Amino acid sequence: MFSKAFVVLAFTSAAFANVFITAPVASTTYTAGQQATVQWQDDGQSPSLADFGPAKISIYAGNAQQQTSLQLLNGNVDVSKVSSINFTPDATIGPNSNEYFIRVESLSLKDAKQPQFPALAFSAKFTLAGMTGTFSAEVQSQINGQATAPLAGPTPAPASNTPAPTPSPATSSSASKKASSSSAAPSASHSASSAMGVRAGWAGAILGAVIGAAVL
Repeated sequence: MFSKAFVVLAFTSAAFANVFITAPVASTTYTAGQQATVQWQDDGQSPSLADFGPAKISIYAGNAQQQTSLQLLNGNVDVSKVSSINFTPDATIGPNSNEYFIRVESLSLKDAKQPQFPALAFSAKFTLAGMTGTFSAEVQSQINGQATAPLAGPTPAPASNTPAPTPSPATSSSASKKASSSSAAPSASHSASSAMGVRAGWAGAILGAVIGAAVL
């Protein structure tokens, strides 16, 4: 069962850091129960991966303004010391769908313009197959809301009970299996070729094209 915590977030393109997600990308399909990988690299812009530091990485679904955490992949990984993590998709978090995306939330770095919010990063939307679950009415409503609040491709996103930075407001509900998790809304994410950039993408891009088909 999932416990949920809603979070109101506002993001600006500057709110996202430089964690550029290279896997998964828009063309990626992972299968439930089988090992999968999240990979990232420094995009060469500020802040650096060292500045982003320890982070929480999770699978999310939703739109640029509202997001729900479905599975926590790693609660504390220093993105400047490692460049990838392995995980096994939980088949019960949702149905076969291409509406999933990775969100990376710094545990220490704050948004430069809105320090009350953490730095975030997002991947492009990718597909999970072999799934046995369903999206809750709330999550499905968030996904349906993409028409008016598209998300970006490969760029950044977090969850929690506190507001997040703002180039565009974003609310996020966070739910992780057997535990709640906080999260921020993704910004524009990069397309398969651009890779899931975890930086100001979701907020600005996302909030400009984040969970967009091309983006997520």
